[in-house]
Amino acid sequence: MALLVIASCQLMVVLDITIVNIALPDIQRSLGFSTTSLSWVVNAYTLTFGGLLLLGGRVGDILGRRRVFVFGVLLFALASLLGGLSQNDWQLLAARALQGVGGAIASPTSLALISTTFAEGPARNRAFGVFAAVSAGGGAIGLLAGGMLVEWLDWRWVLFVNVPIGLLIALATPRWIRESERHAGHFDLLGALTSTAGMVLLVYGFIRAAQDGWRDALTLGAFGAAVVILVTFVLIERRSPQPITPLHMFADRNRAGTYGMMLSLAAAIFGMFFFLTLFVQNVLDFSPLQAGLAFLPVSAVIAVGAGLASQLLPRYGPKPFMVLGALLAAVGLAWLTLTDIHSTYAGSILGPMLVFSLGMGMEFVSLTLMALSDVAAHETGAASGLLNATQQVGGSLGLSILVTMFGTASNNEAERQIPAFLAQATPVERLRFERTGQLPPPWADEILTSGVSAAFITAAIFTAAAAVIALLVIQVRPSDLERLQGGGIPGV
Repeated sequence: MALLVIASCQLMVVLDITIVNIALPDIQRSLGFSTTSLSWVVNAYTLTFGGLLLLGGRVGDILGRRRVFVFGVLLFALASLLGGLSQNDWQLLAARALQGVGGAIASPTSLALISTTFAEGPARNRAFGVFAAVSAGGGAIGLLAGGMLVEWLDWRWVLFVNVPIGLLIALATPRWIRESERHAGHFDLLGALTSTAGMVLLVYGFIRAAQDGWRDALTLGAFGAAVVILVTFVLIERRSPQPITPLHMFADRNRAGTYGMMLSLAAAIFGMFFFLTLFVQNVLDFSPLQAGLAFLPVSAVIAVGAGLASQLLPRYGPKPFMVLGALLAAVGLAWLTLTDIHSTYAGSILGPMLVFSLGMGMEFVSLTLMALSDVAAHETGAASGLLNATQQVGGSLGLSILVTMFGTASNNEAERQIPAFLAQATPVERLRFERTGQLPPPWADEILTSGVSAAFITAAIFTAAAAVIALLVIQVRPSDLERLQGGGIPGV
């Protein structure tokens, strides 16, 4: 029951990243977002989530993880209610940011609760396997749930649905989860603020570049300010007696490599969901429910990959699955670059999506175990927060880079498609284009498809880089295998 409560919270937090994705076309029409600015609906959540996860993990260590867990869940539910009531774009973005704060408090605490609730060995391996499967598969579940809510009710219900779920989790937690031991310390608020502000500016710079070019003054200013603030963050962490980012954790090559891989892989999975959601609804003309059903196999295959990895990890160690998982993800994304306006779901989308998902299922179990291996009990919250932070920050930063590639390729394709459209357009179609600036199909589909293919090429490069890190950096020691087997003699 404790694992059910913890996994339910993680499912709610992770699911919210993609349950909103399926509603993006409706949100865009309702609140007037552009295609590139639409990514802020995702990034407003993931940036505050990723930027404050480290602080959230530390708060749980100091104040007690169960107490902090319940507070984070309730804050998340409140922010979801406010988001569902939004009447314009800034209200929605503010609510999404507040959701990120709640998630940042609850998520690292939930992962740390697994470390303190389950003994190291097979029991913890299974718990981590369930947690990793929920973390990875929750994205696909969110797309299905989002499709049903948008089609049968309204896009606002993708946010409203979190309210009763959050309340149930908050009520069940005191019954099934015991409070953790408190550890002395203080809160590194300055570190949390500088890390979050630096990443927001960095992401803003990439999205601004997609809209206004790399020579735009605000683009360059955002990048410059981001560098200054992030350097300041590192200096603060080096001098702080209790930093939210324990830099000594990067001294372990396996843990540093794991964090680097998570940055790259999170960028790929965020991009895959974001751009495929737009593609299947705008080019293939899927309804929200059809789009959600189209992603359902992702959840099943991720669970298969996670289960396979968790069963074989004690025998072979995590490195083979880290290398193989990243290579499978890269192959799937490279395959997706072949899509065009004549593609079909069964012929061009399903196969590469399943290959990608199998690799990701292997990765999340392996990365979770490696990141938290041999960590002192009083730092499990900080270590889990750092792993989650690299996932969310990598996803936000990576998505902004992919949006930049999408915007550049789309603009280049538009320069070719607009003259072709004008040469064939009727006077009514020309007038509509002059008024809205939007091309009709198939010209608009060609522009979108060109941008999506460019984004997938970049995402494939990210996953290939993760495979290289796993191959060259990760080293599995006999003691690591012994811990995975519960302290027995290594089985190799």
